[in-house]
This record gives sequence, structure tokens and C-alpha cells, in this order.
Amino acid sequence: MRLEAEFTSEPFHGEGSPPEHAVAARDAAAEAGLDTDFGPLGTLARGEAKELLEALPAIAKAALEGGATRVTLQLRRADDPGSAPVVELNDALARLIADVERELGAKLGDLDRAGKQRAVRLLRERGAFGLRKSVSSVADALGVTRFTVYNYLNREAD
Repeated sequence: MRLEAEFTSEPFHGEGSPPEHAVAARDAAAEAGLDTDFGPLGTLARGEAKELLEALPAIAKAALEGGATRVTLQLRRADDPGSAPVVELNDALARLIADVERELGAKLGDLDRAGKQRAVRLLRERGAFGLRKSVSSVADALGVTRFTVYNYLNREAD
């Protein structure tokens, strides 16, 4: 049986070089002989179940020793045609938005102005705005214009 594991580590960095903890986790997966796809917010590792499952503790340990404060893991059977497709690393923004919605207890569009500003701050802190077209996607989720999101971001910078 083949498995796919998607792991993300925090804190996220929006721009520049990937954080040390993400690189350490990717390297641990590669050292275990797993096929990896490295993205800005996570790594997808593929391999036989035995090898992948045995490598998970080393991957988590490498990320934590590299400075990660949180490691999140999703596993799926790669050889099960009836299973849902693996979440692509490009869907990281959708996951970040969903995480913030859970944390704030409401959909972003249902928040009051202060809540929306807090959501933008949380998304910025987690590196969401380093992703392509993120401002437009966040604006849509908030039910505001891109200009408003930029205003929230600029307000945070002051």
C-alpha cells in the first residue's frame, strides 16, 4: 500500500527563504527515501506505507528541533481510487482561512469590522499573504474589497 503524507510546520514565513523547520522536515523525508514535493507552506511525501509511517517521527522531530511550534499531518492512501484526492499545497490558503474561521468561531464574512481586522492579522502572521492572489481570495472570504484588505494590512504595519 502506498501512502501520501502532507505535513505543514509553523510559524509560516510569507517571503524569502523557507523557514529552517520546513527545510529540516523536507530533508528528513528525503533521507527516509520518500518522494517529496516542497511548497511554501508544507511538504507532500509519498512512499510505501511501512517506510512512510516509520519516517513520520523523524520528520516531526526534525521540524520541531528546527524551530517549529506546530506540525500538522494529513495522511491518505495513494492507491485507493475511491478516496478523495490529496489536498494540493496550492490549497494552503483555503486551509489557513478555515483555521482562522475555526479560531474566531465564524466565517470571515460574518465577522464585524474588528473581527475582520483580527482575521487579516492572523492570516498575515501565518504567511497567507505570501501566496499568489491571496489578497483577492481573502477579500472574497471577508466580503470586502482588496483595497480594504490592503488597508487592514497597512494598519497592522503602522
